[in-house]
Amino acid sequence: MSQQAANGVLSRGRVLTLDNMNPNVKRVEYAVRGAIVQRAVQIEKELKEGVKKPFTEVIKANIGDAHAMGQKPISFFRQVLALCSYPELLDDNKFPEDAKQRARRILEACGGHSIGAYSASQGIECVRQDVARYIEKRDGGIPSNPDNIYLSTGASDAIVTMLKLLVCGEGRTRTGVMISIPQYPLYSAALADLGAVQISYYLDEDKCWSLDVTELKRAVNAARQHCNPRVLCIINPGNPTGQVQSRQCIEDVIQFAKEEHLFLMADEVYQDNVYAEGCKFHSFKKVLFEMGPAYSSTVEMASFHSTSKCYMGECGFRGGYMEVINMDPDVKVQLTKLVSVRLCPPVPGQALLDLVVNPPQPDEPSYNTFIKERTAVLAALAEKARLTEQIFNEVPGITCNPVQGAMYTFPRITLPQKAIDKAKEEGQVPDMFYCMKLLEEEGICLVPGSGFGQREGTFHFRMTILPPTEKLKIVLQKISAFHNSHVHFLSTVAKAQALQLFGIVLLITDGKCVLWEVLGHLKHL
Repeated sequence: MSQQAANGVLSRGRVLTLDNMNPNVKRVEYAVRGAIVQRAVQIEKELKEGVKKPFTEVIKANIGDAHAMGQKPISFFRQVLALCSYPELLDDNKFPEDAKQRARRILEACGGHSIGAYSASQGIECVRQDVARYIEKRDGGIPSNPDNIYLSTGASDAIVTMLKLLVCGEGRTRTGVMISIPQYPLYSAALADLGAVQISYYLDEDKCWSLDVTELKRAVNAARQHCNPRVLCIINPGNPTGQVQSRQCIEDVIQFAKEEHLFLMADEVYQDNVYAEGCKFHSFKKVLFEMGPAYSSTVEMASFHSTSKCYMGECGFRGGYMEVINMDPDVKVQLTKLVSVRLCPPVPGQALLDLVVNPPQPDEPSYNTFIKERTAVLAALAEKARLTEQIFNEVPGITCNPVQGAMYTFPRITLPQKAIDKAKEEGQVPDMFYCMKLLEEEGICLVPGSGFGQREGTFHFRMTILPPTEKLKIVLQKISAFHNSHVHFLSTVAKAQALQLFGIVLLITDGKCVLWEVLGHLKHL
């Protein structure tokens, strides 16, 4: 009902409500920063206010935020960024000459010689040239055209931009996008926001989260009954599952994309994060071109990279790029128009990206320190990947695949029916219940596997391996102890009836002493 306001103007309630807002937004979910993390923030406030907890700090192992976990920045990167941010430092002899040269080159490419100025919408030209050279070197000389490079606000922004171009149609003609399960929630959230159709294909947990083309075919054939599959998204190395795809697997995927006439999106932001013996990163573009013109001239593809992962971990600068291959020239015009609406990616992020793709060279003064720091970060991650797999697999009820790459583990947890029933009573998904209880009792913040997708009847959690080694050991020990004490406890409750029966038998046989031990154990349960 309309009401007369104090100033005489009719009030009809709020213009924007849950009932009349964009329904697609309400369907968006992003588990990495969902209910668990919100509760973790509340607990941190409670600790600061003096509320007593069984722990003194919340350890956030929910997100791949390297610097928040204590990783130190690469010195050369921060030196150049400091010089770009405050050019007066160019006269300071504390900075190495190669850092000053990089800063001058970047500043000369900026409007007014300032990183506070807008750049071209596609990104600073000299940075795009450096990205193209980096890709050529990475892929063994396969050409890369700077005009096909789009700098972005991290990889996420470019991924969403490409999906915007690809989504169209209504009803059964609506664009279907194939994403792996488990998946990084950016994809499901973006598809919900855009009103696209999510086509789930399952990775094989029993084969170290490998990708089987047979599963891709099953998924695409089923999807054609209700939508128009047009896009195949691949994350390699994998998030949240940490697998590294073999070259043969990539070749099979490219062949599948060609046969099914799908646009390929290759999320390769963890390309430097490969740890397992026998594993190697192969870029989709390199394999595409090695397969010959029948593929390299026809398969449409966009690949993505970021400054947020690998050894850099510079999440806050929001630097990234996208390279498009075989894109229709008219569509490319529309892509350039679309990115121009946001004016430009953050210029400091572009500057950082330039340093990532064009790091110190062997004849430059910063080279030795750079290599030492880069090697140390990647070696520590490799050790933590090994440690995580080893410790989790020693815990009954936890199964952890090798962390071949990226910076996460996605262990499977076996939950007894008692725990599942208890979760349902609380109105929660079982692995959400598990993770929330772990947070409340141990101060460890993980993300439940249900936030990434998983096969029906299985339960997981995602945990980053980024904490410093000693803190990671504490995290792993706390999770192991929690699992042993709570899940083992709940599973033993199911044995209580057998123990009671055993007690009755003992009573009949006058085994009173042992009976009291049994009854005491039951009381403890």
